[in-house]
Amino acid sequence: MKKHFEIIILMGRPASGKSEVIDYLKKTRVTERLERFNINQFEEIDDFPLLWTWFEEDAILEKIMNKPRLHSDSDGYFLHNYMWNLLIERISLEYQKKLRNENYTETTTTIIEFSRGSEHGGYETAFRSLSDDILEKACILYIDVPFEESLRKNRRRFNPNRPDSILEHGLPDEKLERMYKEIDWEIFKGDDPEYLYFSDHKIPYVVLHNMPEVTDDIEKLGPALDVCFNTLWKIKNKK
Repeated sequence: MKKHFEIIILMGRPASGKSEVIDYLKKTRVTERLERFNINQFEEIDDFPLLWTWFEEDAILEKIMNKPRLHSDSDGYFLHNYMWNLLIERISLEYQKKLRNENYTETTTTIIEFSRGSEHGGYETAFRSLSDDILEKACILYIDVPFEESLRKNRRRFNPNRPDSILEHGLPDEKLERMYKEIDWEIFKGDDPEYLYFSDHKIPYVVLHNMPEVTDDIEKLGPALDVCFNTLWKIKNKK
C-alpha cells in the first residue's frame, strides 16, 4: 500500500484558503509532510493559470492586434459557459501527461485545485469532466467558508500589481457575487459524512471549516491540517 495520497482535489470558494494550504505544504519538508499528512513530493494542477492565460490572450487580441476576443467578453465573463468544462478537461489532460513519467504515482502526490459556483454549473458539472483515472484515485479536501468570508478575504488578498499571482489575485465584488455566491457543495456531497458518491466512484472527503479563519496563521493551520489529512487517510484506507 502506498504511504501517500495519489490525488488530492482541493476545493472551496475563491479566497477560502486553498492557496494558503498549498503554500504551507510547500514550506514543509518532504519527510515531515509525508509523515504528518501522507503527502509526498507533490505537483499542482490549478485551473487559474490556464484561465488567466485566456484573459491575457484576449487582451492581446483586442488591444494590440485589433481582433475579436476568443474566450471572454470585455467584462471578463466567458463567451460560452462550456469554457468552465474545458478548464476541467484540461486538468484531466495535464494529469494524463504527468503519468507518462515512469513511477509518477509511486513518488508523487498530485494536488488538483479549483472553485466552482452554481452560476457556471457547480461541482456536479465540473466532476463530469474529470477523468475516471482521477476520480478513481482522488480524495477531497473541501475548505468551507460562507460567501461573506470569501468576499472579505478576496478583497484583502487582491494586489492590483500582481493580478496573475496565485496568492494575490482577486475578483471584483460584483463578479464574485454573480459567480460564487451560490454553490452546490452541500447538495453535491450528499449525506454521507465520509464519502462522496459520483458516477461509479466512492470518493473520500473531509471538510476544513475555515471560519473563524485558520489559514492566516501557521500556528493554527498546521494542527488543522494534521486533523484533516489524518482523518482523510483513515477514511481512504478503511476496509
